[in-house]
Amino acid sequence: MVTYWFSPPVPVKTEGPGLTHHVNNAVAAANELLKWTNRGPHWNLAVRVCVTVIADEMEPEEARKAFLAAAEEEGKLIRAGG
Repeated sequence: MVTYWFSPPVPVKTEGPGLTHHVNNAVAAANELLKWTNRGPHWNLAVRVCVTVIADEMEPEEARKAFLAAAEEEGKLIRAGG
């Protein structure tokens, strides 16, 4: 199965306390997005971009950018050093 890798991974908080998930491909990003409850404009765009990447109509780096913005919007993004 093709997963549409991107780099560097996007570190996000998980449901488990103190756990980090390093998302590094469009499939994992789409799966992670579906777990989130705040579905704002960045979430909506990220879902659409991930689907487009998985359909081979966009580069995986675009999924990374959109997922990063959605993670920040959701409050799930873990910043380096923090």
